[in-house]
Amino acid sequence: MVPDALQRRPLGPLSLNTATVREQWSLAQMIEACARHGISGIAPWRDKLDELGVERAAAMIRSHGLTVTGLCRGGMFPAADAEGRRAAIDDNRRAIDDAATLGARCLILVVGGLPVASRDLAGARAMVRDGIAAVLDHARAVGVPLAIEPLHPMYCADRCCINTLDQALDLCDELDPVRSADQAGGGPAALGVAVDAYHVWWDPGLDAALRRAGPRRLLAYHVCDWLVPTTDLLLDRGMMGDGVIELRALGQKMRDNGYQGFDEVEILSRRWWSVDGDTVLQTLCERHRQHC
Repeated sequence: MVPDALQRRPLGPLSLNTATVREQWSLAQMIEACARHGISGIAPWRDKLDELGVERAAAMIRSHGLTVTGLCRGGMFPAADAEGRRAAIDDNRRAIDDAATLGARCLILVVGGLPVASRDLAGARAMVRDGIAAVLDHARAVGVPLAIEPLHPMYCADRCCINTLDQALDLCDELDPVRSADQAGGGPAALGVAVDAYHVWWDPGLDAALRRAGPRRLLAYHVCDWLVPTTDLLLDRGMMGDGVIELRALGQKMRDNGYQGFDEVEILSRRWWSVDGDTVLQTLCERHRQHC
């Protein structure tokens, strides 16, 4: 049960990352469900976006009064050959254009891991740097900030070779040193970070990295929980309150360092994918009030 005081408290800035109910609903159904449950933001994944069509999705999202907190995802830059790297850059440019059509606050970059059969981690990280550099001007031109999302080190080989917030910020400072928006006196930088509680909660350098990022680099905040035990490295994320992350404290640190965006709930979980979608969203809203 949710305490009466929490039931009366207005729901904070909450966004649904569509991965949370990807097995239950289409994107159109997700948009309608957000409005039904009083969730004011949405972050589509590109496979669901492709099914609906970007123009139709943009119109439907606007008609329901939702904010697009991010588009998931760009990145995946490393490849075994030049052709593969060029294809990744082209795909990221398309993703940037889709994010612009949606009016997304950022494009999330899950940057990629080692190419097939490679052990060259430094080389993969160099490909990530070069890939972001190749698309950054296009992102600036259409007004879509790029948000590098560091992933937990367990994903270093296959999904993301940027594993701490400081690593992501090093790339930001190298590729966007003037913080683009500083010249205009405000707003987000062209290149920043997405902070996902699941991936960064363990990092002893997190507090200092959040201070380093500041309001213009903190572009997105994803929440779920870390279960003990975790039975699947990818698909066993927890609903807020079911695990060990102190989400209220982490959210406060985000705000203290200038983040003014949404709490975007992203739960990749076979367990929650087996639950009725409306029940998931009802639970999500209750747990957000209690724990975030």
